[in-house]
Amino acid sequence: MKVAIYCRVSTASQSCDRQEEELLAYARRAGHEVFGVWKEVESGSNDQRAKRRYIMQLARGRFIDGILVTELTRWGRNTLDLIKTLQDLSHWNVSVIALTGMQFDLGTAEGRLIASVMASIAEFEKNLLGERIRSGMKLAQERGVPIGRQKGVKPKSNRLRPRVLQMVAEGYSYAQISRMLGIGKTSIYLIVKENKKACDRTSSPNSDYY
Repeated sequence: MKVAIYCRVSTASQSCDRQEEELLAYARRAGHEVFGVWKEVESGSNDQRAKRRYIMQLARGRFIDGILVTELTRWGRNTLDLIKTLQDLSHWNVSVIALTGMQFDLGTAEGRLIASVMASIAEFEKNLLGERIRSGMKLAQERGVPIGRQKGVKPKSNRLRPRVLQMVAEGYSYAQISRMLGIGKTSIYLIVKENKKACDRTSSPNSDYY
């Protein structure tokens, strides 16, 4: 089976690298041919997923037989969006395959039921988490507990600035630095940009963006 790998995170401070590694490993185990890997940094509530739309075009053109994702929530924005895209893919004989190995094919009643139930549960959990966060913030405000970053407290990227610049000078890629230090590629880019004078004395590292 020829598959497209789709990875998505919600913010630029997160990395798709772990998703990519897990999906590539799964594809090798299952004997799938990887047509390509697409990474998206996009909130699920924002309908501007250019790379997902491109994969849908590949599916319509019969260039791929399946789409690999770590979980359904990475592919569908919500239940209705998920069902609609799965219906389109079903017309083109393309399946969405989750990391668990479960294949979602809306050509069968079982596939439609499983996809709908799982997407509904995921959306319910997301809404429940949002309610808990809002409730916790409201309670903290009522108790006079400060919310957000406190004055004088530096973000993680500031504390790691010297180490980031050292690793850039040593030739590490942004992706490697991100994985090793646990900060986003955007933070690394900003550190390098703010310290351009220091970084100009070293060679610019290659970043493995798709």
